[in-house]
Amino acid sequence: MKRRDFLNTGVFAALGGALATTGCTPVVDAKKEPFKGKAKNIIFLVSDGMSVGTPTMADLLLQRKEGRSSQWMDLYRQNKVRHALMDTASADSLVTDSAAASSSWGGGVRVKNGSLNVGKNGENHKPILQKFKAAGKAVGCVTTVPITHATPAGFSVNMKHRNMQDKIADKYLELGFDVMMGGGLEYFNGTKRDDKKNILGDFKDKGFNVVQTKSQMTALQAGKPTLGVFTEGGLPYSVDQHSDEELQNKIPSLADMTSKAIALMQNNSNGFVLQVEGGRVDWAAHGNDAGALLYDQLAFDQAVEVAIKFAENRNDTLVIITTDHGNSNPGLIKSTKVDQKFDLLQSFKHSNEWVLHNIKKTDSPANVVERINYAHGYTISEEEAKTILKAYSKFDNGGLYNSYKLPFKQLAEIQENYISIFWSGMNHSADFVELAMYGVETEALPPLVKNTDLHNYMLQAAGVRV
Repeated sequence: MKRRDFLNTGVFAALGGALATTGCTPVVDAKKEPFKGKAKNIIFLVSDGMSVGTPTMADLLLQRKEGRSSQWMDLYRQNKVRHALMDTASADSLVTDSAAASSSWGGGVRVKNGSLNVGKNGENHKPILQKFKAAGKAVGCVTTVPITHATPAGFSVNMKHRNMQDKIADKYLELGFDVMMGGGLEYFNGTKRDDKKNILGDFKDKGFNVVQTKSQMTALQAGKPTLGVFTEGGLPYSVDQHSDEELQNKIPSLADMTSKAIALMQNNSNGFVLQVEGGRVDWAAHGNDAGALLYDQLAFDQAVEVAIKFAENRNDTLVIITTDHGNSNPGLIKSTKVDQKFDLLQSFKHSNEWVLHNIKKTDSPANVVERINYAHGYTISEEEAKTILKAYSKFDNGGLYNSYKLPFKQLAEIQENYISIFWSGMNHSADFVELAMYGVETEALPPLVKNTDLHNYMLQAAGVRV
């Protein structure tokens, strides 16, 4: 379809008119013939909290370690995608959180940070997966964080606040989506539910396949909706999982879940829509955890590869690759022997999280030096080790991403001297972010879009009128 025709449907009228300021849905002329979209299937991939330095460094790491580029950057190098920048602001801030960011795609309207498709006056904006489900498509989400977390929830539900994860789990039961897989077991088995109820049995009673291990997921056959919850909290960081055979055997990767979700939904006669989230990229950025960040970005890239391979020999699939916002703006910064320092990441065995969770108050500085050397391959000084140990006398067990107030910042600042990766902070940024589209119905993508524009873009690409 020509870009001009797509623009005339109203999808990107927001870039030049009232839609940009009001957040209203464009009026559809009922007398006109319905738009005939070519995107029977849509795969929407989100590397949560991905500043532009993250895919850059992941690509450099892969080139130097394995002599090949990442899938995402290779799509750019081969000019196989249309790509743009995306403005990620929320209704009440230039700097969005993941709930408002995903709601901009899910409901097509900017809402306040923390909200899931609920406007400032309490109005509900119908989430896009509900719209696609009503149109007869199979729908689902897979993620490396709790499946009840902000990004999958923003595509799926209306909720006053993102923290109501037990209520989000209940809503998933009601909605009956085709595939929902990730972490967050505690919101289904009762551990972190207000009512303490185990609702996994309710899903089974409603006809769901409920799986909790990689082998159970692999054995699934199409025909029934699927709930997969593999861990409490988020799935392990990829760098840690690669060093633990038991975790590799028990817990699927993001690429594994993506491949299985496609297999379970691809035979639906009306097609499918799948959201894929590399959620722990964001968590690693919050912790300034370079090894966790880059290896989870590469795990996300493997999921991108799965999606591209599915779409590349078809004429009915749109693949969207993006992030919801930047986070902490990491970058490889020039220093003495910067290449050699960066190359240390090739032999990382574990994340900073793994290192810090295994340090005890009673450890000596020598213990800390030894642990970091084992995990990362460089040797810090005893004075640097003492800086880390000092924080262990102040644990207060609070916070969304750093529940024990572990000294992530202190370790990251020490790491700067050894791997030359620097950070601007430990939270989200207002940067415009990368957006790429592959496959059918990509022609209408302009160079700069608002996050809300993608809602109508997907509906019109699929020919779904609501």
